[in-house]
Amino acid sequence: MSATATPEERFEFITRRLGEVLGGDLIKNILSQGVTPKCYWGTAPTGRPHIGYFVPLTKIADFLHAGVEVKILLADVHAFLDNMKAPLQLVAHRTKYYEYLLRAVFDALGIPTSQLIFVEGSSYQLTREYSMDNYRLCATVTEHDAKKAGAEVVKQVESPLLSGLLYPGMQALDEQYLGVDFQFGGIDQRKIFTFAELYLPRLGYAKRAHLMNEMVPGLTGGKMSSSDAGSKIDILDPPEVVRKKINSAFCEEGNTSENGILSFVKAVLMPISQLRLEREAEIAKGGSATLGAVRSFVPPDAPPGTLFTISRDPKWGGPTHYNAFGDLERDFAEKSVHPKDLKGAAINAILALLEPIRAAYEASKEWQEVAALAYPDPNAKKHEKKKKEKKYHPPPPGKGKNATKTQDKPVQDAAKPDVPVTVEPPSGANVKVTASQQNGDR
Repeated sequence: MSATATPEERFEFITRRLGEVLGGDLIKNILSQGVTPKCYWGTAPTGRPHIGYFVPLTKIADFLHAGVEVKILLADVHAFLDNMKAPLQLVAHRTKYYEYLLRAVFDALGIPTSQLIFVEGSSYQLTREYSMDNYRLCATVTEHDAKKAGAEVVKQVESPLLSGLLYPGMQALDEQYLGVDFQFGGIDQRKIFTFAELYLPRLGYAKRAHLMNEMVPGLTGGKMSSSDAGSKIDILDPPEVVRKKINSAFCEEGNTSENGILSFVKAVLMPISQLRLEREAEIAKGGSATLGAVRSFVPPDAPPGTLFTISRDPKWGGPTHYNAFGDLERDFAEKSVHPKDLKGAAINAILALLEPIRAAYEASKEWQEVAALAYPDPNAKKHEKKKKEKKYHPPPPGKGKNATKTQDKPVQDAAKPDVPVTVEPPSGANVKVTASQQNGDR
């Protein structure tokens, strides 16, 4: 964006394509004073990031283009507190994995990571000051308000843990401890944002503004979620998996209200194309682009201003070029664009978007090692310690369970065979008896 841009132009750029803005006047006031606005976007390192993350990350490019200072919060403590999502022993590895991946995504979007500030939540959330403020907040917030604030974000279970109630308050305190003017997130966090607006001033801290992006529907309808493998495409999914998932995604002909493919084109692919055109325009005017280059999703022979192209065989009408989402949405609603053609165009664009990120992963041994620790293969056989083989050692003679007990018994009598023995009878006659008879046996 030009250095001569007015505060109004910068505000328009900051808030374009958002689902909702709370406290926009706070941002306008900061811009009018010539001060650099500061914001943060946070993510809890739980499941593998999916392509839905491109929605906020693309918007962050707008913030940087408008001269906003952006902090990326890797909310490791939040990941642990969120019920059943990330065991404590995996959080550290997943935090590193997220940073590797986010940096690769920003590079693919042409966003210099030198303009971003990465912060781990545990770097300040375990301090004495933060803990004391957290206790102060707990002494102010009702159980009802805490549970209501996290209803859309914290995993809901039949018997919720106390940790889920701490989550919204900590996210509110992050605004103060990160020193920002506004927080950015999905519209599913609206209740946490209004919670922060209500309770931070009660602790004597300033009220912040909140900007929200729309949520992208999942491939099967509903919210795209890291915990639902069928609803998402992981950023590092191989091309064959991407094709399979998109081809099997719900995309009913003429249906524009519940269409994850169409929504992704609107929220990610077209905005990225728009950023590319704006950078080219800046360079053409003799200026220097604030952000780097990004791949194009349209063919080289597309008309100027094209943001998205549906490529078709000439017998089906040939390629159609769009410079506004409304035109594509109308054509799909009128069934001028078939779901198969839309899916094919989306596959080509998404693969072009993901290819440099996957290449960066395959070139980094360190990232691969972190990935193996962060998301261990659940089907891998655990290494079992080989049990020592027991060897049979026969007992020595006269020992063991079958040995004859001979306590206080004459050994020679038990060992001798039944042989005739001559004894002297009372009458003086010679009588033959056996040894067993002599011992009282019958």
